[in-house]
Amino acid sequence: MIKLLRKDRQFYLLSAICMFLLVCSAAAEEPQTRTSAGPSIMEQYVSGVTGTGISQFGYDLFEKSPSAFVPSGNVPVGPDYVIGPGDEIRVTVWGKVEGTWNVVVDRDGNIALPKVGILGVTGLTFKELKELLYKEFSQYYSGFEMNVSMGTLRTIQVYVVGNAKNPGAYTISSISTLVNALFATGGPSKTGTMRDIQVKRNDKTIIHFDMYDFLLKGDKAGDIRLMPEDVIFIAPAGGHASIAGSVKNPAIYELKGDATALDLIGMAGGFNDIAFSGRLQVERIVDNSRGTVFEADVAGAGDIKLQAGDVINVFPVVADRRVVRVSGAIQRGGEYGFSTGMTVKDLISLSGGLMYYAFDEEAELTRVKAANEGTITEKILINLKEAIQGKAGSNISLMENDYLFVRAVPEWQLYRTVSITGEVMFPGTYTIEKGESLSALIERAGGFTRDAYLNGAVFTRESAKARQQETIDEMTARLERELMGTGAAEISTSLSAEDASIQQIEIAQKRSFIEAVKAVKAKGRVVVSLLPPDELKGTPYDITLEEGDSIHIPEDPRMIYTVGSLYNQSAFIYDKGKDVSDYIDMSGGYTENADKKKVYLVKADGSAERPGGGGFLSFSWSSRDLASGDTIIVPAKLQRGKWLKETKDITQILYQIAVTAGVIIVAF
Repeated sequence: MIKLLRKDRQFYLLSAICMFLLVCSAAAEEPQTRTSAGPSIMEQYVSGVTGTGISQFGYDLFEKSPSAFVPSGNVPVGPDYVIGPGDEIRVTVWGKVEGTWNVVVDRDGNIALPKVGILGVTGLTFKELKELLYKEFSQYYSGFEMNVSMGTLRTIQVYVVGNAKNPGAYTISSISTLVNALFATGGPSKTGTMRDIQVKRNDKTIIHFDMYDFLLKGDKAGDIRLMPEDVIFIAPAGGHASIAGSVKNPAIYELKGDATALDLIGMAGGFNDIAFSGRLQVERIVDNSRGTVFEADVAGAGDIKLQAGDVINVFPVVADRRVVRVSGAIQRGGEYGFSTGMTVKDLISLSGGLMYYAFDEEAELTRVKAANEGTITEKILINLKEAIQGKAGSNISLMENDYLFVRAVPEWQLYRTVSITGEVMFPGTYTIEKGESLSALIERAGGFTRDAYLNGAVFTRESAKARQQETIDEMTARLERELMGTGAAEISTSLSAEDASIQQIEIAQKRSFIEAVKAVKAKGRVVVSLLPPDELKGTPYDITLEEGDSIHIPEDPRMIYTVGSLYNQSAFIYDKGKDVSDYIDMSGGYTENADKKKVYLVKADGSAERPGGGGFLSFSWSSRDLASGDTIIVPAKLQRGKWLKETKDITQILYQIAVTAGVIIVAF
C-alpha cells in the first residue's frame, strides 16, 4: 500500500513538471508586445478631419509587455497586507530559545508551529500576524527575540469585465494593485473608459479610478490593493474631444464633467514652442454634419464648453502666409500652402482628391488681381477630368489666393428619409425619391392597421417648423416692443414714488410674461386630412414629401381633454352625446378669471376652431363640434394689470401661439 502511494506521488509529480514545462514553453513563444486592434471609429473620424494620425490618449501604454508591470515577488509587504491561504510565513526566534520555521497557510486559513500549535491567521494583517505570533510564543518562552517575514506570496483571482480589451478571470499576485492588474490584463478597449474604472467588492463599488490622474499627474491615490474575487469593471467611454496641431501631446481625449477647451489644452500639455495662441478653431458636429463652429483665442478658451466629437485645431505661427483655397465636393477642403508652379492637379491631390459625387466636367476658379483701377475678379471654368489627367489646357498654373470650387453633380443628395410610425403595417424610417407623395409612403408602409385613427394623425415638417418659429418670434418681438416701450415712458412721467413703484412691478410682470412667450418653440405640425392611400391620391392632402418629414398614426384615444381656466383640467372618456358645455361641467366649471366667450377647440388633427363653427366670438354648443382626441381650451381673461388691456391684439397673438405650438401662455 505504501509503495502504491509512493508511485502515485511520483506520477503526479512528473505530470506536474511536464505541465509546467509546457506552460513555460508556450509563454516563451508569446510575443512580448501586444498588437493594436487598429484605429477606432473615433480615430478614423479625427484622421479624416485633421489629416493627422492622432490616437486616443493612453491606450497605447497597454500594448507594452505585461511582464514589465507584474509586481515582483521580492517586494516587501506592508503592515496592512492581508494574510490568506497559500502565503508562506517565515518565523525566526533567537535568545534562550532558537528556531526557524517556514510555514504555509493552509486552505482552512491555519498554520502549525511547534509548541504553539495551530493558529488561524487568514484575514489578519501582516502587523496583526506579528503581534499574534509574539503573544503566542510568549506564553511558552521568555528571553527571546522574534523576526516574522513573508516568503512566497499566494495568488488571487480577480475578474476584468465590461469594455475591457481582454475580459476574463485572472490569477495575479496577492500584492497586485488596480494599476498592476490593468497593465497585466490589457486595460480598457478603445470603447472603454479611462476616466471611471471601478473596483467592485462584495457587490459594492469601493473605488472610481481616473486613469488620467495617473497618466497626466502621476497621482495613484485611487490605486488600491486588490482582494480575492474583486471585480474590475470598465464602463463604456464617455464623449471624446480631440486637439490637433501645435500642442505638446495632440490626441483624442475622453471628456469628464463640464470640460472646456482650456481643459483640453491642459490635458494636451499646453502649446508647443511654435503655437499661435491667438487662434483656436473648433469644429463640431451639428445637425448630423461637420463644420467650423467658431474660432477664439486662448483668453476665450475657458468659455468654450466642449461637446462629444469636438475637434480643436491649434495653428502654428507662420510668416505674412501664401495660400490657395479649395472647397466643395472635395475630400479635405481648406487652405493649402502656395508654391510657384503649383497647378490645379496639385491642389486636388493635396486635398485628397474628388468626392465620388463631384461634377468633374466643370469647376470654377476665382482669381483676384490688383490693378491701377482697383480689384479685378476673374472667373475661370475648368474641366476637372482633364486637369487631373494633366492636360495643359485645363491643368492651369495657380496664383496666390486662387479659390477653386468643386461642384456636386446636379441635384445631388445622398438620400432623403422620412419616418412613419404608429398604426401602419410596417412602421419605420424610409428613404424617398424626389417627388414621392404621402400616399406612396403609406402604401410602402403596408397601409393602415384596423386600429388606426386617421383624424388624429400628426404630420410634422422641418421647413414648417422653421416658418412657424419665425412667426412666433415676430409676434414675440412685437409684444416686447409694445409692452416695454410704454413701461419706460410711464415711469418717467410718474407723479409719485408710489406710482413709480407700481410701474416697476408691472415692468417685472411684463418681462416675466415676455420670457414665457420667448420660451415657446414651434412643433412644425401640418394639418392633414388622411384617407386610405387609394382615396388620398389626387387630393390636396397627398402632399409631396420632404427630407425629415414625420407622420404618426395613433390609435383612437377615445378621450376628450380640457385645458385652461377650469377647476379640474382633465381627460374624459369620449361620449358622442356630450357637447363642449358638458365636458366643461365635468371639469368643475369655469374659474373666476375664465374668458367664457373665447373658448376654442384644438382638433385631433391639429386644426383649431370655434365651437359651433362660428366667428371668433361665437358661443354655440353642439355635440357635433367634438370628436375623439379633441382638446377644449378655456383661456383666462386678461384683466390683471392695465398693461395687458392696453396691448393691442394680445388675445389674438396668444391664440395663434397656442394653436401653432400647442402651448397655453398663462398671463398675470
